[in-house]
Amino acid sequence: MGHRYPSFVSVLLLAAQVLAGLSAAGIGNGNPLDVSSREPQPKVPDYVIKHAPLLWLHPEDPFRPSDLLEHVRHTTPMSAHKPIPDVPHLSLDNLAVLNTAKGGPGALTSKDNVTTIPSWLLGEMPDEKGILHNSTACVVLLIEKSPEITDVFYWYFYSYNRGANITWVVEPFNRIFGAHPPSFHFGDHVGDWEHNMIRFKNGEPTGLFYSQHDGGASFDWNDHTISKKDGIRPFVYSAYGSHANYVTEGDHIHNVVLIDWCKAGHLWDPVGSAFFYRYDPKSSTFTSLHREGSNDPALVKSDGFIYYKGLWGDEKYPDTNPDQATVPYFGLKRFVSGPTGPVMKALIRTGLGPNGGAKRSWPEWIVVHVLGLRHRQRPLSILAIVHGEKFGEQTVFTGMAVRISSEIGRSWLE
Repeated sequence: MGHRYPSFVSVLLLAAQVLAGLSAAGIGNGNPLDVSSREPQPKVPDYVIKHAPLLWLHPEDPFRPSDLLEHVRHTTPMSAHKPIPDVPHLSLDNLAVLNTAKGGPGALTSKDNVTTIPSWLLGEMPDEKGILHNSTACVVLLIEKSPEITDVFYWYFYSYNRGANITWVVEPFNRIFGAHPPSFHFGDHVGDWEHNMIRFKNGEPTGLFYSQHDGGASFDWNDHTISKKDGIRPFVYSAYGSHANYVTEGDHIHNVVLIDWCKAGHLWDPVGSAFFYRYDPKSSTFTSLHREGSNDPALVKSDGFIYYKGLWGDEKYPDTNPDQATVPYFGLKRFVSGPTGPVMKALIRTGLGPNGGAKRSWPEWIVVHVLGLRHRQRPLSILAIVHGEKFGEQTVFTGMAVRISSEIGRSWLE
């Protein structure tokens, strides 16, 4: 007795029904939210979470960690203060299209007048456990330097950086701010990226870097200055307004004469909601990583933004802008340009900090000299170069030298 086989037509009908069911379920049709349609994502190593920094936000700082997508939605890409043409609707997925746009990559420029402090600049307050529920304000990058050594960068994003006012400047330089009230700040900018970097050897932390303005500070992991939760996760103190990262509370001097204030106010656990990537320096590519056991936003593969090379805030306003102002002698502007993102930072390092470190400007060297004279109580007589333009690695000073007389010096030294 012969076997009965289904007809060829029956097989085709069955295959069509299966394919239709898969399509209705969103499987195999390129749905970016469908995890099952992709190859499994590499996982975040356990030590990256185990030793992740915890940030103490200043209790009075109104500018909190900010959602990256919300920031993009409230900005317009501009170049030389003019909109970049023919740009599609931007999201975190396609932000890198600006790199090749005409006039790109440009600057993500606020749609609102920032002097009114629109609510989106304020970010989100973490809950009592340090978690953000409506924002993703952290990007974690892993760079494997060797089979044993891995550098892990924890990048923190804020939509606004508040600069210094006269109360944030040491004597006697606070007097150069003139008649501007304490509510008037200099060095403000839209968009703010700060970071810590932890170096791991075979999964164990060996050192830690704290970013601070144009420099930072490095510590051995076992340095007694670092306080840690349960001896495992280092605490970081975020300065009021500037969000510079410090190892302790209190007042900290930066750029010779400016003051940062740190205080343990509200705790933030950045990796509670973060994007995770592995960076390959040879190919300059980022690979999205999945944090096991979480609904991590990396699952939606919002990769485009990490490649964006432009400014994450407004370009420095011209002097003709009525909202712009200048500090006498030193040329510090009320509004400066926003920062570039992690892809444009010094990710490849020999030590814990960026190779070469921060270099003092001529005005900063002059300030050091003035403070030294003041400390020794000598009359002051120096030549101050007060205006410069930077071209590549060479600084060419184009301004006039202004003589600060002995009489002015004596008045400052009183």
